[in-house]
Amino acid sequence: MIKKILSCLKQYKKDTVLTLVFILGEVTLEVLIPFITASMVNGIKAGADIADILNTGSLMIAAAMFSLLFGVLSGKFAASASAGLAGNVRSEMFSRIQSFSFGNIDKFSTSSLVTRMTTDITNIQNAYMMVIRIAVRAPVMLIFAVIMAFIMGGSLAMTFVVVIPLLAFGLIMIGKLALPAFRAVFKKYDKLNESVEENVRGMRVVKGFAREGHETDKFNRASEDIMFDFTKAERIVGLNSPLMELCIYFNTAFILYVGAHLAIGSRGEIIDVGQISAMLTYGIQILMSLMMISMIYIMLTMSVESAKRIAEVLDEEPSITNPEDPVMEVSDGSIEYKDVAFRYSSKAERDALFDIDLKIESGMTVGILGGTGSSKTTLIQLIPRLYDVTEGSVTVGGVNVKDYDLKTLRDSVSVVLQKNELFSGTIRENLKWGNKEASDEEIIDACKIAQAYEFVSSFPDGLDTHIEQGGSNVSGGQKQRLCIARALLKKPKILILDDSTSAVDTRTDALIRKGFKEYIPETTKIIIAQRVASVQECDMIVIMDGGKVSATGTHEELLKKSDIYREIYEEQTRGGSKDE
Repeated sequence: MIKKILSCLKQYKKDTVLTLVFILGEVTLEVLIPFITASMVNGIKAGADIADILNTGSLMIAAAMFSLLFGVLSGKFAASASAGLAGNVRSEMFSRIQSFSFGNIDKFSTSSLVTRMTTDITNIQNAYMMVIRIAVRAPVMLIFAVIMAFIMGGSLAMTFVVVIPLLAFGLIMIGKLALPAFRAVFKKYDKLNESVEENVRGMRVVKGFAREGHETDKFNRASEDIMFDFTKAERIVGLNSPLMELCIYFNTAFILYVGAHLAIGSRGEIIDVGQISAMLTYGIQILMSLMMISMIYIMLTMSVESAKRIAEVLDEEPSITNPEDPVMEVSDGSIEYKDVAFRYSSKAERDALFDIDLKIESGMTVGILGGTGSSKTTLIQLIPRLYDVTEGSVTVGGVNVKDYDLKTLRDSVSVVLQKNELFSGTIRENLKWGNKEASDEEIIDACKIAQAYEFVSSFPDGLDTHIEQGGSNVSGGQKQRLCIARALLKKPKILILDDSTSAVDTRTDALIRKGFKEYIPETTKIIIAQRVASVQECDMIVIMDGGKVSATGTHEELLKKSDIYREIYEEQTRGGSKDE
């Protein structure tokens, strides 16, 4: 796990090494300063002349200035290394997520991936900075200070034999008590992000049902849950300070009391005032180093949980990948399902699709009807390999979809999903997602086929009209037509509309279908719809029921042989379709 994350360090290895070098220089000088101070104090007591005092003082000032310089440089390079590591990890994670299939994303959930890309990476960044600075500085300072304390104080340094284990034990216990609360926070962050994401995306629904209070209460509960865990952990960690002060005061009192007796009793031969002063400084350095180590222990344990969550994403293998020798061209838009069965995961209790045998000739217009939960969308998602079949095979242009280069296949299949998205930017920028090289003339032609040109040209800025994130500043019907135009710009062999005209009136729906027939006759068109009128003129209509194909045929044929189709038709034509 650590190796996986550190592999993202890349160009920031140099900054890491320089941080360690400057930290060692800073610590060495900090430890020498009390030694120099003690020498100057003893020199003054012994009656040294002003020149010697100035020389020693100058040396002490130089050591302090260089220590400060090394500290600043170590901080600079540590910040660069930690921020660079976080940036590279974030980039690696985003690239990995882009390669995920729908199945991989379903495994983690969107809100969890957002938390891992933000909170968890920030924890890793902070932890790495602490590791290369404090986690190096504190142990080195502890060792150097203990050595110097015994050199300067002799037997008086035995006080640290008592204080260090006492403080270390206390800090370890505090860390162990605090860690469970810190660990519990991460999954609760996922729930909090999920609440925010759902609320922002569904703001219109929330306001439409006047559920602002309910959503606020739900968010507050999630937020208070996190606050409770953090408060509990911080209260425990807060014991660090009084424990630290207790040890510092005990150590100071002990050194002053015993040191004074030794200095007076031996007339400075065993220990002198300078050494006592240095011992006090080394004592604070030792105890502060221990407290830093305890904080590092807590921070690293928190970051280990974050690192595990990040490594899970980096280690996740896309369930859909390119074959070794992929087919790089789709010959036509013919589609065939052979003995297809599919389930969303190995843990699923039943197949979402089963016993699917279906053949669609290139250039056909195929309608798909069925009740809610009949797996209409699942059926078409197998064509561009958004999911892979569990059993059987799906072929496009006579070739198994698993044998195609993924980009080649998906460039040949345009899918306008039920919940297609528009992105913040201009209409032109959104439509060029279909073809980044598309000219304005091609964009206008696609808009005309999708019946979007009329409303686009009515905007003051036309194709340069700004679209808010998610297409929130256009109507549902306008959004659907823009998504259809975007799909058409790919000039696909297969065009799939998954209930993508549900928000437009029947007249516009008919005009869109007429445009398909006239302008893209060779493209295979698959239309999933709720209205019989949307598929009535199709070359073939497929009736889905409970995850299998119940019947296929033309409108007239299905009226005779399919009870499901006849029931839908009669219900929608009795007194006129509800959608009209």
